[in-house]
Amino acid sequence: MAQMNMLEAIRDAMRVELKRDSNVLIFGEDAGKVGGVFRVTEGLQEEFGEDRVFDTPLAESAIAGMAVGMGIQGFRPIAEIQFVGFIYEALDQMFVQAARMRYRSGGRYNSPIVFRTPFGGGVKAAELHTDSLEGLAVQTPGIKVVIPSNPYDAKGLMISAIRDNDPVFFMEHLNLYRAFKADVPEGEYTIEIGKANVVREGSDVTIIAYGMMVHTAVKAADELEKQGIKAEIIDLRSLVPLDIDTIVASIQKTNRAIVVQEAQKTSGVAAEVIAQINEKAILHLEAPVLRVSGPDTVYPFAQIEDAWLPTPARIVAAAQKVLNF
Repeated sequence: MAQMNMLEAIRDAMRVELKRDSNVLIFGEDAGKVGGVFRVTEGLQEEFGEDRVFDTPLAESAIAGMAVGMGIQGFRPIAEIQFVGFIYEALDQMFVQAARMRYRSGGRYNSPIVFRTPFGGGVKAAELHTDSLEGLAVQTPGIKVVIPSNPYDAKGLMISAIRDNDPVFFMEHLNLYRAFKADVPEGEYTIEIGKANVVREGSDVTIIAYGMMVHTAVKAADELEKQGIKAEIIDLRSLVPLDIDTIVASIQKTNRAIVVQEAQKTSGVAAEVIAQINEKAILHLEAPVLRVSGPDTVYPFAQIEDAWLPTPARIVAAAQKVLNF
């Protein structure tokens, strides 16, 4: 075991796969010599050479388009989009070309691509750098969506994503890159994409979250425990595919649920999770499933983002509401 933060764990996963498979390539804006704006790929070009890890022009459509072409030719590209707000320039290549490749070619071609991008608030970043845009990908058939919350999961999920024969949108929360270190196995291991993790056992209410919001939920659960309320926390880990079975099993035990997302409320992941809960577990519910999210506004400027983001207090209030329904 080694102690790694999430940034180091993601880098280590890519190093493992670069060594294992000569078809794995990494590229993006400043991803080569500098190692990316957050230094996630730092040192990889020096270790594996400029043919395997390299810089691209400032053109997201070109980055994603090149990844699609390389995927067809048998490579396994890891394409970095420097910030999530920049993916709009690459949506056609990501969500139309890559996501539909297997279907439109009748299975002749695949798009074994990992699209990496940082996202998420709480770091006082500039406009367009911190939006949570996972909802765009979740509604797109053919692309998987992965959001780890800790170093161990980040490495195992990244290795699984690189080995996947379909495109994976791998989102890395800015606030988690260097937040803490944890034990991470050296060498290779995988975590199944589409399998949630029960972070904390509980009996009174289920809190469903992903990414940074898992840690916000844990803080809320600590506060609830002081009130004699035992919250069960589920870390989704991947949004597509969604592990609804783990969610239903928890609700059968607790009979109440809250879904937490950093993104704006309307038409988000929380809405989809609630819809599936209603379809598969409504008879086990003793209260409506509530959402805790950002408000339906443009992501605010840094000076007021702390008032915009979901907080442990808001999750505690939602838990009390479902328990008193």
